[in-house]
Amino acid sequence: MGAENNESLDFLSVFLTGIPGLEVQHGWLSIPFFTMYIVAIVGNSLIMAAVQADPALHEPMYLFLSMLAVTEVGVSVSTLPTVMGILWFDARQIDFDGCLAQMFFIHTFSCMESGVLLAMSYDRYVAIYNPLRYMAILPLPRIMCMGLGITLKSVILMAPLAILLRQLPYCHTNVLSHSYCLHSDLIQLPCADTKLNSVLGLAIVLATFGLDSLLIVVSYILILYTVLGIASGEGRWKALNTCVSHICAVLIYYVPMIGVSVMHRAAKHASPLVHTLMSSIYLFVPPVLNPVIYSVKTKPIRQGIATLFSCKRELL
Repeated sequence: MGAENNESLDFLSVFLTGIPGLEVQHGWLSIPFFTMYIVAIVGNSLIMAAVQADPALHEPMYLFLSMLAVTEVGVSVSTLPTVMGILWFDARQIDFDGCLAQMFFIHTFSCMESGVLLAMSYDRYVAIYNPLRYMAILPLPRIMCMGLGITLKSVILMAPLAILLRQLPYCHTNVLSHSYCLHSDLIQLPCADTKLNSVLGLAIVLATFGLDSLLIVVSYILILYTVLGIASGEGRWKALNTCVSHICAVLIYYVPMIGVSVMHRAAKHASPLVHTLMSSIYLFVPPVLNPVIYSVKTKPIRQGIATLFSCKRELL
């Protein structure tokens, strides 16, 4: 790398950007952002606690939902320090290693979320295609192995992105376009060829989010084919109704992701505020809405959460 053409990374700082054009309003904007964080972290934590505490919820569908809640808490906690630091204290500076760590955790938890959504689509297919053997096909050890596999895959795929960025020289003003560190932002900073980083990043996106979304579509084609083979209209409706929450979770996750991707390619000259809002929707909306959707649409989850509060009242 060469000390003469690169700052020591131990002292290199990165400067984050708040919400472009609304810097004066950061104090007021902190209220809805902090509220979203509270709803996301508390809501998903309640789902995890309910599934852990209630033996009736130790079924594949709810165990996968608990995994989804873990990933969404992870994404929220990864972005919270820098986002709220900027909105509350105008703290835009972050050391380079801290920025790399944040990038790693944001992308790793996002990758895990995509993998869990795929696992949940497989769970719905098994439940509809072969309900009598549902628990036998997806026993607890297999579910735990799937969760471990999703975690290891995400960590192994995302670690090289941070390692490669750590090897590059940084000679210019290191200002990012968001209030958190993303790989697409960081590869714009080095004063060296980042083609390898770009190609690797694209390959990882295709191998994870691209493949996961394709397999989710295939799962739902198989689910629809199976449902159409059910004789009664009531049976068909009941089978499809078990998929509604998951379909909403998939749409909430992938639609903003596609929107961000389209904006980066087709609307490069759009207002920075638009890019910031699209990225914020992608990172903040799924963790907020998913616990609400699953709590509203899934009666056992509502009952599990209610049981948690009733137990706490009895203890008091």
